[in-house]
Amino acid sequence: MPLDLKPGTAPDVSGADLHWRALEGLYASAPINHKFRSVLEIVGEGLSRITFTVEPDCFHAAGAAHGTIYFKMLDDAAFYAANTLVTDRFLLTTSFNLHLSKPIKGGSIVAEGHWVSGRRRVLVAESRLVDEEGEEVGRGTGTFMRSRVALSSLPGYSGRRPAS
Repeated sequence: MPLDLKPGTAPDVSGADLHWRALEGLYASAPINHKFRSVLEIVGEGLSRITFTVEPDCFHAAGAAHGTIYFKMLDDAAFYAANTLVTDRFLLTTSFNLHLSKPIKGGSIVAEGHWVSGRRRVLVAESRLVDEEGEEVGRGTGTFMRSRVALSSLPGYSGRRPAS
């Protein structure tokens, strides 16, 4: 999202804000995310929100979202919440536990992630899925560790959100 500046003013952008916008760009640029109707928003340190549109092309034979969709939404929300605290390296998911509490029959789903603990080697983050009625439909907890991949080496990590 471009900065809206008045003539003669300087942007009030912190290093954290630049990192968060770059993470949003990284999410938008990942080839896997081109298969989903979703948008990441970093809402603060240790906090992420991803809005997904779940349509019938994600359903299993019984007419609700397949478990892989739950995992994708929950893992991504927790991952990006944790990666707000790591500004130099891409994180890797080392484990993730899911609790699926209600079938998703479609519509807009919000995945909310928040960092729980750890800042050095291993970070722990949780996430939850909320449906259009405001009901929690799933929850997850993951552990994430720093990889050897520098965020700055990734083409999508530019500090600019791609045009929609």
